[in-house]
Amino acid sequence: MSNFIFGRYLPGNSWIHQMSPQSKLLLSFYFVIVIFFANNIWAYGALSVLILFVVIFSGVSIGYFLKGIRPLIWLIIFTVLLQILFSSGGHVFWHFGPFSISDTSLINGGYIFIRFLLIIMISTVLTLTTTPLAIADGVQTVLKPLKKIRFPVDTLALMLSIALRFVPTLMDEMETILNAQRSRGVDFGSGSLKHRIQAAVPLLVPLFTGAINHAENLSTAMEARGFTDSEHRSKYRVYKWKGKDTISWIVFLLVGVVVLFVRKN
Repeated sequence: MSNFIFGRYLPGNSWIHQMSPQSKLLLSFYFVIVIFFANNIWAYGALSVLILFVVIFSGVSIGYFLKGIRPLIWLIIFTVLLQILFSSGGHVFWHFGPFSISDTSLINGGYIFIRFLLIIMISTVLTLTTTPLAIADGVQTVLKPLKKIRFPVDTLALMLSIALRFVPTLMDEMETILNAQRSRGVDFGSGSLKHRIQAAVPLLVPLFTGAINHAENLSTAMEARGFTDSEHRSKYRVYKWKGKDTISWIVFLLVGVVVLFVRKN
């Protein structure tokens, strides 16, 4: 759990760090949309090369990055297995009851693995290079037109900021609880799957109790300081569009065009 880096912010002065949060948010959404248009190895190859350059320009070590997203790989593998076992079509290699494995299901499973991995990577880069307050400010700016229909944009931005701050906090607390249980002789790494699940269930009670305590302390502190999510609050930093944002958008748009060009109908 201590290696889980999603939601954490790493201070730096890289190309990605210097971009405006609004631009990074929109680019992340655009990248996710383009991913769903890819349907062959060439399209996924272009997107993989792009995300590799994004990681390099973020100033984050690739080894540290891959180590940090490792805990999410099991979720991706589980989704891929469901796709492989329940898909139909193509030449069937193995069949048993409702389960089957075919060449089509294997290809689709591979594409889904790459798709989820790319989505996790672009999301992780966003959180590693952007502070929670900057992300909240970006969401607030992007969704500002919705205020005309009385959509609670400021409240949503505040909730997102707090949620992102809680992710690493809860992961650290989970690590503390695990170490405390290990010191009492509890083994989480051995035994059958059923045994591991039974050993992990008691961890949920102290974890949720700690989360509730953190939430209560935070709400008390915000009330004591008279904090509100009103648009009348001033901002310490004002983010502006930069040349790096324009260049990044040009590169992302060109890759999107390539994906559409090589896409199979």
